Amino acid sequence: MLFDRLKRFAVLLDCPELAPPPVFSSGESVAGRVLLELSGEARLGALHVHALGCAKVHWSESRSAGSSTAYTQSYSDQVDFLSHRETLLAPPDHGGVTVLQAGRHEFPFTFQLPDTLATSFEGKHGSVRYWVKAKLHRPWCSVKRAKKEFTVIEPIDINTPALLAPQAGAKEKLARVWYGSRGQVSVSAKIDRKGYTPGEVIPIFAEIDNCTTRSVVPKAAIIQTQTFIARGTRKQKKSVVASMAGDSIAAGKREVWHGRALKIPPVGPSILQCRIIHVEYALKVCVDIPGTSKLLLELPLVIGTIPLHPFGSRTSSVSSQYSVNLDWIRMGITDQPEAPPDYSTVVSGEELIENLSPPRQDEPSGIVEGPFFAYIQEFRFRPPPLYSEVDPNPPSDNSIRPRCMTC
Repeated sequence: MLFDRLKRFAVLLDCPELAPPPVFSSGESVAGRVLLELSGEARLGALHVHALGCAKVHWSESRSAGSSTAYTQSYSDQVDFLSHRETLLAPPDHGGVTVLQAGRHEFPFTFQLPDTLATSFEGKHGSVRYWVKAKLHRPWCSVKRAKKEFTVIEPIDINTPALLAPQAGAKEKLARVWYGSRGQVSVSAKIDRKGYTPGEVIPIFAEIDNCTTRSVVPKAAIIQTQTFIARGTRKQKKSVVASMAGDSIAAGKREVWHGRALKIPPVGPSILQCRIIHVEYALKVCVDIPGTSKLLLELPLVIGTIPLHPFGSRTSSVSSQYSVNLDWIRMGITDQPEAPPDYSTVVSGEELIENLSPPRQDEPSGIVEGPFFAYIQEFRFRPPPLYSEVDPNPPSDNSIRPRCMTC
């Protein structure tokens, strides 16, 4: 029987066997072969290969239909990116079988990826996967199947004007208790660009004013938001992928971060173009205020795959510039990360209160109230003194003509 003579049936892609899963991007060609190893003469029918790629989402929610009645509502959707079929071994015209001798037989195949794809992804309620499947038909035997997965990384070049633009914001919050106000807390933050790649360090420039009567603690975190969409309904999962805490700020004091470093771990790139799955990132700076909700400031991030060019070159190819750590493909983000804090410790849904308390009057005159961007170290460019034709400090000798500032 063929079952006894088939020693190996596998799909191989053109890459070293010990290397990580092969990585491709849209528009590239994928080449490989189907391997058959036979211990003796065998009679075969047809051999087909099918390349597939799709995004799938699925989740269920329990809903109440009354005081004692409940039901489960399921949501599912799928988007196909790739479907390529090819026959590698066809039966003879008369409908017979093909006889192969013992030994190793290879059947090569190649196909081109479409121009628009989504990056490979594994999430809690959905995934984006790509694979090549082979089917071997045999007389009087069940169909034999083999499968090989591969990874697709859609290039995101952070060397674009939109991703090189600085991101900044400011927020204020009035800390209240039931008997009245306890003072105002404000935070301003800035990062030098919107796009980063895994392994980079984000320098955070921030200023936190604590005008309350108690100490507050500033924190910063990188948040990943997975959004799954099906039948007009959205399901989200948020995870803290990196975090840091600043020093406690005493009552009536001000804290300034001069480029406080927060490193990006091995995470997957942003997915923004898929209809049913989005993966987005944000840098969130928050202040823990005792007795009330947190003050939260969010700055958008895009995690790319092509790192920053040190000399502004835009001519390098994706294959030569792609340096993202592929550990994220294997490790992923756990549902409850051990090192970072819970998401609830850095996120607050409180809206900004419009009735703000007046600025404190006991601050040194050299510190300007409001956003910190005018006097943070990176932007301390003061204007030159006003031009004047008259020397502001003339010499005491009246016989000497006043000096001209232009001389």
